[in-house]
Amino acid sequence: MAYQAVEEIQVRCEKENIPFWKAVQLEDCEENGITEEESWQQMTLMWTRMKESVDAYDPSEKSRSGLVGKEGGLMDGYLQNEKPLCGDFVSKVIANALKMGCNNACMKRIVAAPTAGACGVMPAVLVTYCREFLIEEDRMIEAMYVAAGIGQVIASRASLAGASGGCQAEIGSASGMAAAAICGARGGSKEQMGHACAMALKNLMGLVCDPVAGLVEVPCVKRNVGGAVNALEAADMALAGIISQIPVDQVIDAMGEVGIKMDVSLRETSLGGVAVSPRGVEIAEKLGM
Repeated sequence: MAYQAVEEIQVRCEKENIPFWKAVQLEDCEENGITEEESWQQMTLMWTRMKESVDAYDPSEKSRSGLVGKEGGLMDGYLQNEKPLCGDFVSKVIANALKMGCNNACMKRIVAAPTAGACGVMPAVLVTYCREFLIEEDRMIEAMYVAAGIGQVIASRASLAGASGGCQAEIGSASGMAAAAICGARGGSKEQMGHACAMALKNLMGLVCDPVAGLVEVPCVKRNVGGAVNALEAADMALAGIISQIPVDQVIDAMGEVGIKMDVSLRETSLGGVAVSPRGVEIAEKLGM
């Protein structure tokens, strides 16, 4: 049976003296009746596709609506010609998050991690980190397992869909997954991975889903940036020894409760938030939505 709690993964790690990622891999094998080698090959393919998706970005392409497409290129240009406030690495994370969101809007192949609308968070964090610091591919695939395990628990205890839990279920979940993954890639303990995830989720709890004109473009593409940067700061806090006073599984439960209480107008219906702002309505009318 799939893990129902992050604590279950941590307990297995302790009991069998294995790392967090291995506990997730073993569960994947048991759940799907595959070998460890087959599981690794599947995750390697996901990692490869994620890297390819980042490289597939073309700043000259726009989404069919014309609302997004060039943002990643603009961030690249800013990084090359100015001194960004966030510094070189974080600015590249921002650029890659934008690129992936634009790729999704332009109907290119992306890795839903955990959803298409949140596809920019994990690649922005993990691919950028791998390339900037020349990290071994195997370590990044292990990080992918960590993210998968976290995502599985969130799906079980709360939700990964904006329609049922708001954008906290999409960008928020992606940020929690990425925070735990990058924490693990940096050598964090299983406890620190849990704290990183918990802090990332708490920071985005209550985030509404209010796509303008019903399209996964505005404000979705830029929210991927917020999720990616949030993951980095949550991981850094955890690695510094800062803990989440609320255990990660309890944070996930709270996130699920908030999603249930969220008004339907704020859950991907485009009936609230910026979707009904004067400009949002104008865009929708212009597009005939």
